Amino acid sequence: MTATALAGCLVLAAGCGAAPPAQRAASTVPQKPPVVANPVTTTPTKGPEVAKPTGNAINVHKVRWTKAKPVAKGRQIQLTWWSGVAPCTVLDRVKVKETAKRVTITLYEGASPKARNVSCIMIAIEKTTTVKLKNPIGKRKIVDGAK
Repeated sequence: MTATALAGCLVLAAGCGAAPPAQRAASTVPQKPPVVANPVTTTPTKGPEVAKPTGNAINVHKVRWTKAKPVAKGRQIQLTWWSGVAPCTVLDRVKVKETAKRVTITLYEGASPKARNVSCIMIAIEKTTTVKLKNPIGKRKIVDGAK
């Protein structure tokens, strides 16, 4: 075969595809839809979750509260704190010690016995409970017993 005939054959072989090489490469890449991120939203709560002492928690420990607010003309104290999700974290009891100058309130939390075979998520939720005093708060100082 002569060089001219060979060159013609190569040209012919290179031109055998249906589209130029640049178009063939582009058409083989699958088109992906655009990525659209949906924002994660949570349902707003109406306030802290009300917690009642259970008295039967296990692995009980003291928990610090974040806010203490006198209510019912100072005869009760509403406490607010950050906690875990029930039944993995429940309010076991509240200890109140009153003196002439201060009221010391200690929260105790633990796990409910119902949490033994439950997967516990690690998320913080705000909780609240209200405790009754023997005497109105007056000018006494409110102290966190867990500090």
